[in-house]
Amino acid sequence: MSQLRASRPQREEMISCAHKLAERAWVANHDGNLSLRVASDRFLATPTATAKAAVSEGNLIEVDPTGAKLAGSARPFGELAMHLAIYAEREDVAAVVHAHPPYATALACSGSTIIERPFIAEAIVSLGPVIPTLAFAAPGAAAVQVLRASAARVDAVLLANHGVFTWGPSLELAYLRMELVEHLARIATLAQATGGVQPLPESALPPLLAARAKAGLGKAADRALEFAPAPVVACAPAPHAGIKTISPSSPRESQLADIIREELSKLLR
Repeated sequence: MSQLRASRPQREEMISCAHKLAERAWVANHDGNLSLRVASDRFLATPTATAKAAVSEGNLIEVDPTGAKLAGSARPFGELAMHLAIYAEREDVAAVVHAHPPYATALACSGSTIIERPFIAEAIVSLGPVIPTLAFAAPGAAAVQVLRASAARVDAVLLANHGVFTWGPSLELAYLRMELVEHLARIATLAQATGGVQPLPESALPPLLAARAKAGLGKAADRALEFAPAPVVACAPAPHAGIKTISPSSPRESQLADIIREELSKLLR
């Protein structure tokens, strides 16, 4: 078996991220897994049957796009196909993190959708307008299919009766997105005692989505306006995004779209 090709900084970042998951109690036992694209046909990954606190230089592995091991002495983890499905769907993604942070996982296991529409402005920019909860699917091909169906449109998902997946153009951003999902879940859970979180006004979303599209956060972010759920009006796309606009269905909507386009044009100058 050949040696790892990932650079020392890449290996050190992977180890550090795995240890952080354990330190923050976002994983238990052998839960969770991480991967990092180190070449078009090669991925660094954490090993199976290993506590994240015990991930080290000696047990990291590398695999090809089919999941076959290329380097390292440990075995690949069972959910690797889910990571590879995201990479196959999103060539802009360089890292995937899967964990079971308690607040977000509690929502995923209860069927709650209270963070499906992020309610903090910064979260819209980082995560987009939707954090979907995907229906439970048995581990294996069914789970891969469910996850891959959403990978193009979002950068974070809750998996019913399972946990959370996040991804991004770097391991740092994939980890930070996991952190933000858990932060939102904790806030929403605490807010239940005082009536629950209130959604952002619809008028606030287009400028935030335009900022997301402009920020260079990956393909889902580039297409944030296109993927925004109704009734957000798609407008002022990022110059490189190639976004399709939604045609207004009434004169009132057309007028609203014109107003929003004008305001966003001022914002983006």
